Amino acid sequence: MALQEELKTQGDFLFRNRSYLPLLILGIGLAVFIHTEYNEIETPNTWQSESFEFLCLGISLIGLFIRIITVGHTPKNTSGRNTKEGQIAEELNTTGVYSIVRHPLYLGNFFMWLGLALLTENTWFSIAFIFCYAFYYERIMYTEENFLHNKFGQPYLDWSKNVPAFIPSFKNYVKSKYSFSVKKVLKKEKNGLCAVFLLFWLFDLICDLIQEEPFEFEIGFWFYGAIISSGIYFILKIMKKRKMLDENNR
Repeated sequence: MALQEELKTQGDFLFRNRSYLPLLILGIGLAVFIHTEYNEIETPNTWQSESFEFLCLGISLIGLFIRIITVGHTPKNTSGRNTKEGQIAEELNTTGVYSIVRHPLYLGNFFMWLGLALLTENTWFSIAFIFCYAFYYERIMYTEENFLHNKFGQPYLDWSKNVPAFIPSFKNYVKSKYSFSVKKVLKKEKNGLCAVFLLFWLFDLICDLIQEEPFEFEIGFWFYGAIISSGIYFILKIMKKRKMLDENNR
C-alpha cells in the first residue's frame, strides 16, 4: 500500500474513533499516576503540589477556551463534524481562529489532555504523551485536509498556504465572519467542562486513597468542581433535548 493511502486509511479509522481512543491514554495515565503516588507515599502534600494541580487545571482550561472560541464562531456542519457516511463540511472555515491555525480544535484538545498528562507528575509519561499525540493527530489532520482539498480545491490550497497546521501564527489574522454563538458553545462544549473537573477530582480522590490512612472522603474544591460541572452538564443536556439551544445555521 502506498504511504499516502496508508496514512489516509489510518487517519479515517482514527477520525471515526477520535472520541474513544484517547481513553486508552487516560487509562495508562491513571496507572502511571497510581504507580508514582505509591512510590512517593511518604511524601506529604505541600502548597507547591497543590499549586501544581491548579497549574495543570489552568492548562486544561486553556485548551477548553481554545475550543470554545473556535466552536462559537463556526457555522453548522463544519469543524470536524462527521456522520456514519464520513466527514461533512458545508463551507471552509478561514476566518477567526482558522486564520491563525488550521486545526484549532485539536490544538485545544492537546492542552486539555496535556494538563491531565502533567497531573501524573511523571516526566517520561508527559513526554511520551506529546509524541503519541503528535503521531495520533497527524494522521487525523492528514485525513481531514485530504477531504477538504478534494472538496474545496484551490480556495483550500490558498488558505492552507498561509495558515500553519498546529502552531498558531497571528500575522494573517482575519476577524471571524460569524458572530459568537453562546448557545452553540453550550450545546457542543458541555462535555469538555464536565470531563475536565470529573477527571481532576478522580485523580485527587485516587491520591487521597493512596496517601491517607485511614481514608477520609474529602469535600473540597475538586469535589465541588465535579458536582457543579456535572450539574451544568445535565441541565444543558435537557435544554439541548428540548431544542432550547438550537439556532439557525449554527
